[in-house]
Amino acid sequence: MLSERMLTGIVKGMTMHHLALSPTDEKFVPSAEPGRKYMLYLHVPFCERLCPFCSFNRYPFKEEIARPYFASMRKEMLMLKDLGYDFESIYVGGGTPTILIDELCETLDLAREHFSVREVASETNPNHLIRPYLEQLKGRVQRLSVGVQSFDNNLLKQMDRYDKYGSAEEILERIAEALPYFDSLNVDMIFNFPTQTEDVLLSDLETVATCGSRQVTFSPLYVSDATTAKMAETLGSMDYDRERHYYHIVDSVLAGGQNPLYDRTTLWTFTRSGQAALGGCGPEAPLPNPRIEEYQVAYEDYPAIGSGSIAHLNGCIYVNTFSISEYNEAIAQGRMPIMGKTKLSDRDLMRYRFLLDLYKLDFSKKRFARDFGCSIERGLPGEMAFMRANKAFSIDDDERLELSAAGRYLVVVMYRQFLSGMNNLRDQARANLSGKESTLLFGDGEQL
Repeated sequence: MLSERMLTGIVKGMTMHHLALSPTDEKFVPSAEPGRKYMLYLHVPFCERLCPFCSFNRYPFKEEIARPYFASMRKEMLMLKDLGYDFESIYVGGGTPTILIDELCETLDLAREHFSVREVASETNPNHLIRPYLEQLKGRVQRLSVGVQSFDNNLLKQMDRYDKYGSAEEILERIAEALPYFDSLNVDMIFNFPTQTEDVLLSDLETVATCGSRQVTFSPLYVSDATTAKMAETLGSMDYDRERHYYHIVDSVLAGGQNPLYDRTTLWTFTRSGQAALGGCGPEAPLPNPRIEEYQVAYEDYPAIGSGSIAHLNGCIYVNTFSISEYNEAIAQGRMPIMGKTKLSDRDLMRYRFLLDLYKLDFSKKRFARDFGCSIERGLPGEMAFMRANKAFSIDDDERLELSAAGRYLVVVMYRQFLSGMNNLRDQARANLSGKESTLLFGDGEQL
């Protein structure tokens, strides 16, 4: 549709302009606000396979490089304590955070020793859903998100994940074994792969609905300039024209009708409703209170540690170096490895809040006015006019905005394009490196 293509172009242009890195000689992120609790993001950049669609900072796993890295990350975490930070939540992303399970556990134990940590969320891959890993994660991680992407074996082979992470049948068995170990197990899926048919998508939805996980995340495929060529080579060219249709299938199957299988937690995270997942809670037990769903929307401000991590603090984005060697060197010198920053304008911050609050289905006009000193209509008149012209709101009163079905997809487009912009920000950081580290690797990669 024309409105969606226009929106994609508008957001792409905005992110290219506003998410531009500037060099900085700052050695530390700003100190914490007294009395405020934060979430901490930890980035573990090592993987056994490097997926063709991923633009995050990631390197082929090599133990002699990964172990010193974890030690450096623990030192960086304690630098934040010296800056006055306290953390009630931790999110560990990657890469594959569970790549060295003993190092991850030591890092989480240190965090609980020094901070007021109530909950930990971590990502993993299906081959780590085995008892030796699960036993060590139990009690340390409350929400585990497993990157499945699809239960279609042909797609898994095209993504170069089948041999390393297992077939769909093997992944289902591992999910069933992992369920009792966590308060919430999330299955992370992707839709709109170039070779994904409607039948494949419907089969994925049926499998997810019956696999027993408490949550499922169905995100649209998004790429960066660095991954476009590899994507076309391995999976085919992107087709955004059918994205809208596929999203409405996902949304209607999971959360549509009078008795939906799931509740919408965000626009692409769905939490099982009515009864618990088929794991440790029992079929009729009430679900525990929701935990961290997606770290980008759980907290607006959060510090981040690790090579290639991106922090949001005090209206600025801070990016750590993507070089493992530079990262370790900075930590050894007693400073943080910040390589660049972006300062967001007041209007950028309004747009960021507008996007996040709509994406997480919780837009309060009064909260917006309190935080920015003006109404949403005055602060973002063009954005509101566009959304109203496209009938994006089912509720638009003095108190709140609630999205219509059409509006939900428009915000999916905005959020997808915003994340693509963040991927391009990562490409900028990677381009600042020299030698092998400046190249985004795939598959087995090239050993460092």
